[in-house]
Amino acid sequence: MAVASVSTITSASTKSWQDAVDRGFERARKTLRGITGLQVLEEKARVEDGEIIEYLVTMQVIFVLDDESGGGRD
Repeated sequence: MAVASVSTITSASTKSWQDAVDRGFERARKTLRGITGLQVLEEKARVEDGEIIEYLVTMQVIFVLDDESGGGRD
């Protein structure tokens, strides 16, 4: 039986919300094994002088935990 966990990540981009999601996911892949999905919880933007200067997303990355025998799933 697989057991999953969730990690909440906040990521930013000066290009778009999609780019912020992509950056957060790419960073998560460097640390977390067995990622099975993600959910974007929130999108925000920082504004200065009437212009969007930064797109921010908060997302949950779902991943399967390695089993206790060390034979985890990727």
